[in-house]
Amino acid sequence: MKKQVTFVMLLFSSLGAFAQLTQEDFDKEIKPLTQKVNSLQVENGKLKTEIGTLNNNLLNANKRIDSLRNQTKENGNAIAQTANELGIRIKETGDKNDGKITKVQDSLSKNSLYGIIAVLSAILVSGLLYWLLRRRQKTDKTEFDGKLEDKTTSLKTDVISEIEKTKKELHQENIKLDLKLIEVLENQLKGNKQIETIGNSDEPSTIDHSIPLKVADEITRINAYANTLDPDSQDAKALKSSVKRLINTFKASQYDIIDLLGQKYDDGMKVTVINEVEDTRLNKEERIIVRIIKPLVKFKGEQIQAAQVDVANGI
Repeated sequence: MKKQVTFVMLLFSSLGAFAQLTQEDFDKEIKPLTQKVNSLQVENGKLKTEIGTLNNNLLNANKRIDSLRNQTKENGNAIAQTANELGIRIKETGDKNDGKITKVQDSLSKNSLYGIIAVLSAILVSGLLYWLLRRRQKTDKTEFDGKLEDKTTSLKTDVISEIEKTKKELHQENIKLDLKLIEVLENQLKGNKQIETIGNSDEPSTIDHSIPLKVADEITRINAYANTLDPDSQDAKALKSSVKRLINTFKASQYDIIDLLGQKYDDGMKVTVINEVEDTRLNKEERIIVRIIKPLVKFKGEQIQAAQVDVANGI
């Protein structure tokens, strides 16, 4: 009898050491991924700061553009006013000259006539110069406005392009991390299955479900993220394939995730409602589960985790 008791005690000690080793290995695998995610969040914060700086530069550029436009408008008004005054003076001079020519027409000599022609020519040249100056001013204003518009458009395009590039890089990095995480979770789930086999117990309460429940949460999160991707993209196909493989391993360990997404909700369901939103597309008093935060998990047909969900209510 003593030998049997000693054998049982050694067996349980071995099982405890093996479970502890598995948990430590799990922590070692998860820790680098957690650190990398934190690093990405820091980088994302820096990028947001840089984008804010670019937006401030764009705002300052717009202010300078408005200031230059106002100054151009003021210069245009000043030129127009000067042109009007010059036109009035030219008209007054012409009227005076016409009166003088009428009075002395019969007594003017040939040289005086040449002088009058010279004066009239000068007036004509002045008018021509005024017309050319006004035309040049309009051309310069048009070119200036065009350059400002091109510069503003180019700056906005660069900012948008940089934001899209950053989003794409973060998107690719998130997918790589999720694929690596799926691989780690699958290995840990297989290791957890071996522990349960050695224990040979049919009572769910005596089994540590912490690792499978973490796997279930990650399956739900990654699957929801994969559904937001383009279904024809290589990233979406790779992620969904890895999730499917992980789900198969999960089921092989006698665990099941009950899919509640899209089902009608009633108060008798064993779920916890985290958020409720209104949806005009639903009929009045109709309630639908629209998001799974934590899945409903069963082990050998017995529930071991209640679901946490968001519900949409018809109005």
